[in-house]
Amino acid sequence: MRTAKVRAPSSFPWTTTRRSGVTTVQTSRFIEVSSPADGRVVGAVPDMDTATVFAVAQRLREAQPAWAAMGFAGRRMWLERFRDWILDNEQRLLRQVQDETGKSWGDLPIGEIVASVDVLNYWARNAEKFLAPEQARPHSPMMMTKRMQVTFQPHQLVGSITPWNAQLAMQMLDIPAALMAGCAVLTKASEVTPLGWNLAIEGWKSIGAPDVLDAVTGRGEAGAAVVDAVDMVQFTGSVGTGRRIGVRAAERMIPCCLELGGKDAMIVLADANLDRAARAAAWGGFYNAGQICVSVERVYVEAPVYDEFVAKVLDCTRKLRVGTDAPGSYTADIGSIATPEQLTIIERHVADAVEHGATIAAGGQALPGDGLYFEPTVLLDVDETMACIREETFGPTLPIMKVADADEAVRRANASEFGLAASVFTRDHARGRAVATQIDSGSVNVNNVMTNVFQLSVPFGGRRNSGLGARHGGAEGIRKYCWRKSIIEERFNLRAEIYWYPTKGRNVELMNKAARMLAAGDWRRRLGLRK
Repeated sequence: MRTAKVRAPSSFPWTTTRRSGVTTVQTSRFIEVSSPADGRVVGAVPDMDTATVFAVAQRLREAQPAWAAMGFAGRRMWLERFRDWILDNEQRLLRQVQDETGKSWGDLPIGEIVASVDVLNYWARNAEKFLAPEQARPHSPMMMTKRMQVTFQPHQLVGSITPWNAQLAMQMLDIPAALMAGCAVLTKASEVTPLGWNLAIEGWKSIGAPDVLDAVTGRGEAGAAVVDAVDMVQFTGSVGTGRRIGVRAAERMIPCCLELGGKDAMIVLADANLDRAARAAAWGGFYNAGQICVSVERVYVEAPVYDEFVAKVLDCTRKLRVGTDAPGSYTADIGSIATPEQLTIIERHVADAVEHGATIAAGGQALPGDGLYFEPTVLLDVDETMACIREETFGPTLPIMKVADADEAVRRANASEFGLAASVFTRDHARGRAVATQIDSGSVNVNNVMTNVFQLSVPFGGRRNSGLGARHGGAEGIRKYCWRKSIIEERFNLRAEIYWYPTKGRNVELMNKAARMLAAGDWRRRLGLRK
């Protein structure tokens, strides 16, 4: 393993110089960032206070009107330049992300760079079409004198707050749409892993882009200040924090979109391609050490194929390599757990399962040493009384349960406080779609896992404690960063409306008769003949 350079707190104060001004952080509070792979300190960031966050927010607000006035073509140009900077600096970005996360190298390029560039291109190419003004038809012949249009006006400042499990892609799933809509964007990554995203922000500045995108750093005070400083919030993270943000957004009367926890279920029917299903379960359960909101955390398998499926999953699992490999070496599959606290949750869930009768078929232990590694673990003989089924684990564990049929699988899959995504495996596509319609979750993948995250043309959001609103959804994925303005125009320049003052009985009667003629369901009522 290489040794990363440590940027000591003494190298601050933290100053960001922009063409539009300077934001200087004067603080003695800093947060050291350590690698969970070996405990090395790999950087430090300021623990910003509310005043500092508000200063950055105000600077972005001042730049937003010119950004909105630039039009789609101008904004598209800057997003494409940002995309090119990301591609040109791919290795630098990925090394920074690996330093602060301990991820395996194989988890990085597709999950961070490929996803980020794909989202950038999608919104750059589609924003203008999705936000074009819509012409509305009059709802009644009485309103034929009106010409109506719905326009999409950008929220001036959008806040994006993300967790520690995906440093670049998590922000890039959101900010390109907001930027293309004409918003300025204030971002905050988790204080556990802020360095990769801060480097991307440096890239935005280095290309000379307008001052409409920046990042703040810090703990809870900084995050709360972001929510108080912006006009719309996009949050990804824990249920508890999401609830607090939702309450605060409601108090401020601003919109929010919350993507929270998951406990995604995978259903394997007896006619499934078991080789594909087993490989999907292993990848869906263990990718990024299971630290993905749509990780497979529960597997329900029809009884006739249960034993064969478990054997195939165990064969896949036992071949996995745990560690943080050197850049470009691809010698590890499962990287480290992000924090000691998260490792404790994983250990608790496994211990609780064993205490209540579960069997560890593979893995089951944290690895010794300075790194925060946990073996990819397959749990059998589990049920809904255990924490590993009720609560979000967010780690490399895969509980597998036998069910009698699809109905039992669906019933147990739906018996959860979470409903982010799910998957169904079967060779019968019609049956797969039928089962998918019965699963109570925001998305269902048929014969795949986690792929819903990257389908930008359909909604990606959750049910119940998995969140509020949707991250994507074609046009709706960018319109959520706007407020709708209705423009009603008179087709004819009349001297006055007949219902304006002074009140005239004949005019009121005329309008009443016209309304009756158009609204009533029979001729007697239309003519006022029915008593």
